[in-house]
Order: sequence, then C-alpha cells, then structure tokens
Amino acid sequence: MIKILIDVPVYKPGLDRLNALADVSVRICDPVSEKAIERPKSLIEDIDLLFCSEPPKNLDHMKNLKWIQIASSGYEHLILLQLPERGIVATNARGVFDVPIAEWCISMIVNLTRNLPKMFRHQMAGHWDRGEGFQGEVRGRTVGFWGYGGLSRETARLAKAMGMRVHVLTHSGIRPRKHIYCVPGTGDPEGILPDEKFLPDRKFEFLSGLDYLIIGLPLKEKTRGMVKAEDLQALPGSAMLLNPARGPIIRENDLIQALKEGWIAGAALDAHYYYPMPKDHPLWYMPNVIMTPHIAGSMRSTYFPERIWDLFVQNVERYKAGKTLLNQLENEALA
Repeated sequence: MIKILIDVPVYKPGLDRLNALADVSVRICDPVSEKAIERPKSLIEDIDLLFCSEPPKNLDHMKNLKWIQIASSGYEHLILLQLPERGIVATNARGVFDVPIAEWCISMIVNLTRNLPKMFRHQMAGHWDRGEGFQGEVRGRTVGFWGYGGLSRETARLAKAMGMRVHVLTHSGIRPRKHIYCVPGTGDPEGILPDEKFLPDRKFEFLSGLDYLIIGLPLKEKTRGMVKAEDLQALPGSAMLLNPARGPIIRENDLIQALKEGWIAGAALDAHYYYPMPKDHPLWYMPNVIMTPHIAGSMRSTYFPERIWDLFVQNVERYKAGKTLLNQLENEALA
C-alpha cells in the first residue's frame, strides 16, 4: 500500500482519480498550509509520497518518504533539505504555469508597445492624445528568450502566431523536452519554433537584435545576477525587457540605471527583489515600467487546481508503474 499525504487544497476530480487507483491510501492535512509547519509525527512518519507547497519542518520524522511533489516551479526551498542524501526524489510544477505566464508576456508586449500605462494616465486626466507612440504593432518584431523552458516555449508559440520572429539564447542549445508536464496543444515540445538560436559566445549579437527580451531562466547560484549592465547596454535603446521568472536574475541597480538613463525603452516586471516591494522603491514610479505583484502564473488561476492535480495523479501512476516521473529534479539541482 502506497501512503500519500496531501498538503495542498483538494481538487475533487483529481482526488477522485487518485482514490480510484489500486493500492493507494490518501491522507489530507488539516489545515492545508503553503508554508513549512510542524506536523504531528503520527500523521507523517509512515508516509511514502508527499504532495505539498513546502515539506513540514519536522521532515526528519518522515523516515519512509520517497518522493515529494511540490506545487510550484521554483524549488529554492528544497535545496537545503539534503533530499538526495535522504534518498528522496523531488518533482516540481513545471508546465502548470506556462499558459498564464505566456499570456502575461504577450499582454505586456502589447501594453508596452502601445504605451497603455501612459494612455491610462491620460484617461485619468481627461487628456486626448492620438500620438504615434500609442499606435505600435508587434507583427514583424523580434522577441528574444534568455532560456527556453516551458514559459518561453509557450510564449514563443503565441508570438509566432502574431507574426513575430523568435530568437533564443541558451547555454547548450535547444532539445526536445522529455518527461516534462505540458498542457496539451501548448508550448514547443520539439524545440522547432525559434527562427534563430544563439549560444553564449554570441550573447551580444543576440541582445543587439531584439525588440523584446524575456527572461526565462530558473533562479540558481549561477543565474543570480546573470543579467547585468553590459547586457542591458547591448540591447537597442528601443527594446523592452520582460521578467516573469525571478527578480534577482537581473542585477537590481543595473536595471534601475538602465531604465533611468534610457539604455532600454521600458520593462514589465512580475518577479521582484523584495516581497512585497517597498512603497518607496523607484521601480514603482517609473513611467516606462509595468509592475505586477507576481501573479503571472498565480496559484489562484482558475485552471491551476485542475493542472497541478493532473500532474500529480499522472506522476502517481508513473510511480506505481516504475516509470520516470514528470518534472523530476536532478540531484545536482537539489544539492
């Protein structure tokens, strides 16, 4: 009997699918918690599989635990738990958030191109202005992705449908994605959509040819502060920057300087340096910046429960069959 502990909100169709599996016993935490809290030893000590946002503080009591499925794409909170040493496999929620984040990216591209923030300010002031700055088009422009994971691949699919060119910068090239969760009909699983692909030795050539740069990297030690002044200066002065990934990937002071001094024309930011951003932070008040409070791929999306439970149930079926799990994190990433 496989014993499963659920510490995420219940989605009844998903729970029904899970309970219908043979040799599965399900327990549900009460209350459900998005933060790490201590759980009763009697509840967790014999659990085999854990479905949660964060593992309990007393993880040491989970002597039988073999696999953790988290409900987020980011897994920074798992790195200090020594999961590989414990023999525990971890999977994340890659693919669950790709659709809403891609839609955020496209809406920000259009909003920045049409300068919707300035139009809203004019509306509030009752000011009539039909200037050419409000009449831009995205068709024929070039969007570049620094990193080509799920959010980049789904945004690329939408961008191509809008007549845009797609350029991609990756560390080691683009490959088909295997064993990664994907909403049917979305993304670029085979990696065939980019018009041009760049490796790090052509980074500045990649940056210099863009109208929009989208950050699509995970936050790791090697990506923290990866985007710096010289990269922002390499972009055309008319380029727009979008960051739906993680704030610290871009050096904070360099981004502020780039926007103040006009190295780039504007930015849309959904991932930030502080949570919440301080009221006196300069990014709030820049007229060429759109700030959203990390909601591009929100867990409060209408479709989130359906997708995250679909991922988990598929993975339980794979686990029972001895197959590779979807979204399995490498031991090196968790070390």
